[in-house]
Amino acid sequence: MSTLRLGLAGVGRIGVLHAGNLTALRGHPRLEGHRISLLISDPDEARGRQVAESLDAEFMSSVEDMVARGIDGLVIAAGTPAHPELIRAGVDAGVPVFCEKPVALDVATALPVVDYVRDRRGTVQMGHQRRFDAGYQEARRRLFAGELGWIHSFSAVTGDMYPPPVEFLAASGGLFRDCSVHDFDILRWLTGRSIVEVYARGSNNGDPGIGLAGDVDTGLAVVTLDDGTVGTVSATRYNGAGHDVRLELRGSLSSVMVGLDGRAAIHSAEADFALPARPPHRTFAERFAAAYQAEMLAFVELVLGRRENPCPPEDSVAASKAADAAQLSLLTGAPVKVDP
Repeated sequence: MSTLRLGLAGVGRIGVLHAGNLTALRGHPRLEGHRISLLISDPDEARGRQVAESLDAEFMSSVEDMVARGIDGLVIAAGTPAHPELIRAGVDAGVPVFCEKPVALDVATALPVVDYVRDRRGTVQMGHQRRFDAGYQEARRRLFAGELGWIHSFSAVTGDMYPPPVEFLAASGGLFRDCSVHDFDILRWLTGRSIVEVYARGSNNGDPGIGLAGDVDTGLAVVTLDDGTVGTVSATRYNGAGHDVRLELRGSLSSVMVGLDGRAAIHSAEADFALPARPPHRTFAERFAAAYQAEMLAFVELVLGRRENPCPPEDSVAASKAADAAQLSLLTGAPVKVDP
C-alpha cells in the first residue's frame, strides 16, 4: 500500500470540515491501495495541534515544512488573503492544489495568480462544492439531455438561517461576493453559458450593524446570460425557516428545481402537500455534507491523476467577476456589464 501525503493549511470552520472528510476517505473503495496521511498547519498552533491529534494527523509549523517533508497535494483552507501565496507555494512544489474560493480578495489580485498557475502548468482545483451536489448534477444532466428544452428563465436562492458576526461581514467583500458567488458559479457550470450583465438591489431590515459595516442583509440581482436568458439570484442572512439553497430552471419543455426535498427550508401553503417533511438544514455544512465529501474525493483522484480538474481557477475568477459586478451595481443603482 502506498502512502498519499496531503498537506492542509488552515483549520478554521471550513478547514476542519475538509480535514474530517479527508481522513474519512481512508479505506474508501475508490482509493484502494492508497493510505492517506494528513499534515496540518495553522497559525494558531494550539488549535492546529488539537485538530491534528483528533484526526490522527500530524501538525506542521508551516506549509514550507510540509513541502520540505514531501507532500503529494496541498489543501488550502486558510483565510482569503493567504490564498495567492499558498497557491504559488503549492505550484512551486509541483503538486496539485485545492483552494477554497476565491482565488484572492479581488479579481485584480487573482488574475496574476491564475497566470502564474498557467505559466507553470500547475493544477489548482477551486472549492465550489455545489458542482458535486447530486441535485445540481441531475439538473445539468436533464438540461444537456434536452429534457428541459431551452431555458426561458431561472431563479437561484441562497439563504442563511442567521448572519455571521458583523466583524466577518465587514471583511467579506459583501453579500454577493460571499454568498451569491456560489450561485454565479453554478449557473455558469450548469448551463454552460457566461454571465454578461447584472443589475442588483439590496435592503437592510435586520441588524443595523450590517449596514454600518457597508453591507446589505438581503440582495437580489437580475442576471443576463450570453444567450439572452434572464433570471434572478437572491441571497439573505435572515432565512429563519432554515438554510435555503435552491435553483429553479424553467424550460420550454419542462422545469426542474434543485433543493426541493424533504428538508427544504420552505413551507407549503397547500392543504394537500406537506413541506418540509423533516427538520430543515440549519447550516451550509449540513446542506452540502455529501457534496463536500465528494469534492475531497475528487481532489484525491486528481492528485492520483485519475480525473480532469473539476473546477479550475479561471472558472472561480469568472464567478468572482459576476459577484464584483453585482456589488458595483448595488452601489451605483445601475446595471453593470461583466468583464468577459
